[in-house]
Amino acid sequence: MARIKDVAREAGVAASTVSLVLNNKGYVSAATRRKIEAAMEKLRYVPSEVARNLSLSRTKTVGVIVPSVSHPFFSELLESLESALYALGYKTLLCCTKEKDNAERAFLDMLRRKTMDGIIMGAHTLDTALYANLDRPIIAFDRFLREDIPIVHADHQYGGRLAAEAFLRRGCRHVVAIMGYQGVATPANDYHRVFAETMRQSGAAVHQIEMKWNAFAYRDFLQAADELFARFPAADGVFGSDLAIASCLRAAAAHGRRVPNDVKLLAYDGTSLTRIGAQTVTAVRQPIEGLAALAAKKIVARAEGTADTLPWILKPSLIKGETC
Repeated sequence: MARIKDVAREAGVAASTVSLVLNNKGYVSAATRRKIEAAMEKLRYVPSEVARNLSLSRTKTVGVIVPSVSHPFFSELLESLESALYALGYKTLLCCTKEKDNAERAFLDMLRRKTMDGIIMGAHTLDTALYANLDRPIIAFDRFLREDIPIVHADHQYGGRLAAEAFLRRGCRHVVAIMGYQGVATPANDYHRVFAETMRQSGAAVHQIEMKWNAFAYRDFLQAADELFARFPAADGVFGSDLAIASCLRAAAAHGRRVPNDVKLLAYDGTSLTRIGAQTVTAVRQPIEGLAALAAKKIVARAEGTADTLPWILKPSLIKGETC
């Protein structure tokens, strides 16, 4: 395999001049550049991306930390993030933290050692102290980590109002919300808070079932759905994530409740899961592709030391379905 020294010898120039051409830095005359390019073609020289990136003090790689890839929201987010980063010339390195000790810490150590250019952090971490002294490029996705680490997220307050207004338009007066673990510091907690406030201000009753930390498996949501219909047989509305509502569709039939006649269901996230069942699910959809594109542009700007004027928050929308 040809090396820079071989190209330099063939072109009759110094190895440092070849390096200038490869990295597009400094002045090299057009004639010299042509000789170097001809030598590379003759020797079939392939530049080392690793060596070039080391010389530029970057790896063109961004780490993405999420709890799980089996959850439909995170799987769609990751697909969009990988595509958005690739379009910007960056590769994606994935870390799933569910049931892995120290995985998050290991990724942060890689960032400190400059083996990646930045991190998009979206895991349900409870140990935010890990980020206390981190001075490398990082943004959070729907997570509060540190006051000076900015967050890309949907307008969850707006999303919570959209959901409440949809239930109220259908006359629901006794609604149950299945919530994620509230010990995680995330802007997403706002959609449950605003939803409950809006419903109660209109005189409706709202009960809440809280999931355990990092409970993302289908069986976890099926258990919550069975508990819901056993504890609240008079509920006329159920609100929760896509997986929670998919589980409630199944559990409602098992408990003899017809959807939407007896109980209305409304999901939050609006992934493809809500569109593929026997009944399409009414949902508040987070703009996943838009959020991913925004997060990718933000982290690349920080990695490359440039500024941007892009927003940090995008509005969700209500998607009509057959369950509410």
